[in-house]
Amino acid sequence: MNWASIFIYDTTWLFAVEILIRVTVMFVLIITFLRFTGKRGVRQLSIFELTIILSLGSIAGDPMFTEDLPIIQAVLIMGTVISLYRLCTWAMMKFQPFEDLLEGRSMYIVEDGMLVLDKIKQGEMSHDEFFAEMRQQGVEHLGQVRVGLLEADGNFSILLHTSEKTDYGMPLFPKQYRPVEQVEAGVYYACMYCGYVDEISDPNHCCPRCEDNCNNWAKALNNHIVK
Repeated sequence: MNWASIFIYDTTWLFAVEILIRVTVMFVLIITFLRFTGKRGVRQLSIFELTIILSLGSIAGDPMFTEDLPIIQAVLIMGTVISLYRLCTWAMMKFQPFEDLLEGRSMYIVEDGMLVLDKIKQGEMSHDEFFAEMRQQGVEHLGQVRVGLLEADGNFSILLHTSEKTDYGMPLFPKQYRPVEQVEAGVYYACMYCGYVDEISDPNHCCPRCEDNCNNWAKALNNHIVK
């Protein structure tokens, strides 16, 4: 095996220096574009913006090491993409339907301590992902949440009940989020599919809210949120 052929092949010192220059130029151009977006992190990027950035990465990749591909072509393409981005941003400020098409819309995940059923049925949200986000914000059960909103950029926004209005809700931590095998009289239980809370007499009782989608119940909690 010829190790020199694997790592060096026909690369010359002159072309190695050229690669350094190409990478530097492409890196500066990408950073410049990111500054145009005004975002501070990837999490703040919408689907539209993330698509643009991935496209720029593809545009910038080839000129970094392809000897017969001049940088000016990549500069022209990136300049065009940035101009289109600015044009789309302007159009989104003027026309709400266009913004909804490119950016998406905020989506209600929780209302009055229960998961929004149509979003679950359409597969637009994952229980695990949502639970993780709520836990990171110090929420222990859905009874503490008045409104939960999934923003267009992927962030979660929540409005909490006051301590006086905190109700029974579905637990969000793994140890509590488990189906019960026996029920107790006078104890509230939460449907593990939609968050509906009720007193039940049978652990296999069908949830009246989501009907056939769930017959598993976890013991509901009603403790106040701790900040």
